[in-house]
Amino acid sequence: MNRSIWAWLRLVGGAGILALVMWRLGTGAFLDGMRVLDAGALLAAVGIGAATTLLSAWRWCLVARGLGMRLSLRDATADYYQALFLNAALPGGILGDVGRAVRHGKGEGDLGRGVRAVVLERTAGQVVLLVVGAAVLVAVPSPVFDLLKAHGSRIAAVTAGIAAAGVLIFLGLRRLRSGRSKAAGAARTGMSEIRAGLLSRRSGPGVLLASAAVLAGHLATFLVAARAAGSAASLLELAPLLLLALIAMGLPVNVGGWGPREGVMAWAFGAAGLSAAQGLTIAVAYGILAFVAAVPGAAVLVARLVARRAGKPVVEPAPVRALTALPAVTALPALTAMPAPAPAAVVVPVPAVRLRARARVGVAA
Repeated sequence: MNRSIWAWLRLVGGAGILALVMWRLGTGAFLDGMRVLDAGALLAAVGIGAATTLLSAWRWCLVARGLGMRLSLRDATADYYQALFLNAALPGGILGDVGRAVRHGKGEGDLGRGVRAVVLERTAGQVVLLVVGAAVLVAVPSPVFDLLKAHGSRIAAVTAGIAAAGVLIFLGLRRLRSGRSKAAGAARTGMSEIRAGLLSRRSGPGVLLASAAVLAGHLATFLVAARAAGSAASLLELAPLLLLALIAMGLPVNVGGWGPREGVMAWAFGAAGLSAAQGLTIAVAYGILAFVAAVPGAAVLVARLVARRAGKPVVEPAPVRALTALPAVTALPALTAMPAPAPAAVVVPVPAVRLRARARVGVAA
């Protein structure tokens, strides 16, 4: 019950943000995001999406193998494409990731480990995004930079509180690991899998490199959308705004990725002295480009559905089913239970010569 309520709240929240932005700026800026895209922008999005999907699948392979699971790059790429398409087409934005986690976990015979591999893989990308985004937002002039200067003391206090909470959680997990309870076992498992999947020498550098490259690909797609929308701002001006939009997309209040991205882009462009309507147009254009880049996942999904239907057992024809439905024949009584017949008299034939000889003997007597 709580899960369904939370799911509805997420959808209503994302739809509410989108409706509020369009109410304030009008539907024209939203529709412009669809009109400004041409074939060149769509092809660029498909190419960038192919590269980022392949890198994301490689990151997933590294994490899964670090946890002791088998996962080929080919299967990971197909599953990732399908997940991206389902994330973009279905509300919530995470159902595709849930599907690939369950599919891989069941295939390996360990559903829990399959789910944790996907969680760690997505977490790695979000951590790199937050670190790079925080560094850019602090170092490059932007509306967020102005807010940091205006409310520096409060933001410093909040940052210190978050850091202290993180340290306490880390120490609590270390202390919990030494116990023998079920929670202690889960903590030990989680810490060991984080080290093996994300921080080991075998997987850590690759995960970091793939996450940074995927982030660069998302920024490149945003830049394509900005140029298609007619923005002449430099990359240095756009980078903090685009990173802020990517961070907002990670908020669990959206409708297939729509909602917070459009609201943040409209606010950020307006606060930066640019057009808020243009920010909304860029956000809409990016959403369409991201969906187009995920369309190959629809082909993967359809191919798998067709293969699954072709692999079903053949249904027997009607005559065969009728024969198999006949009742069983009742066995006849055993013949040994019948009374045995009386033995018949045996007639031995007597040769005629012997009869005539006996007759002569009788006459002589």
